[in-house]
Amino acid sequence: MKNIILMMLCALAVAVSGCSPNRVFSDLPKEVPEYTKDVYQIGVGDQLQIVVWKNGDLSIGVPVRPDGKISIPLAGDLFAAGKSAEALAAEITKELERYIRTPQVTVIVTGANSMEFVNRVRITGAVNGPQSMPYRKGMTVLDLVLLAGGVNEFGDANDAKLYRLTDSGIEVHAVYLDDILTGGDVRSNYTLMPSDIITVPEKAF
Repeated sequence: MKNIILMMLCALAVAVSGCSPNRVFSDLPKEVPEYTKDVYQIGVGDQLQIVVWKNGDLSIGVPVRPDGKISIPLAGDLFAAGKSAEALAAEITKELERYIRTPQVTVIVTGANSMEFVNRVRITGAVNGPQSMPYRKGMTVLDLVLLAGGVNEFGDANDAKLYRLTDSGIEVHAVYLDDILTGGDVRSNYTLMPSDIITVPEKAF
């Protein structure tokens, strides 16, 4: 009888406090930098605009092929993947110097298509519609869950996980979706970053 009373008191205490005593919350950044000082590296699938000043016939738009190369009039095939726009422009300039006097070349990345899958967020598991979608600044865990149609009837919402790729490896953070969706406790409604993955496991029956 005493055990039953004790259990009832514990349950009441949890209900009054509005949260479970066993929650662990991560101190994740709430703001994602809009810009980076890192120089962009051209990748396969990127669309480039090559501008040769006062030489319209040599100024073209080209895609970076699967072999990492682009084709430039007079300069021929050149490796572009893995280089910065400035470095590629310098290489094209050097090649064109064999044919025209003091060429001035500018390379503009008009379509950073190689970053498409890097800059996505994903949610899998026991949700109504697993999603892989472009990252947008300000997205949160709740935004992604709602876009996935919510947790399905088999989902263990309070055992969800956020997987984040960092310089030191993959970090795993607990997400308490039931607390967010039904309890109004948004402490684990973390701001997302590109490449984040949320998984929702099924309940153990």
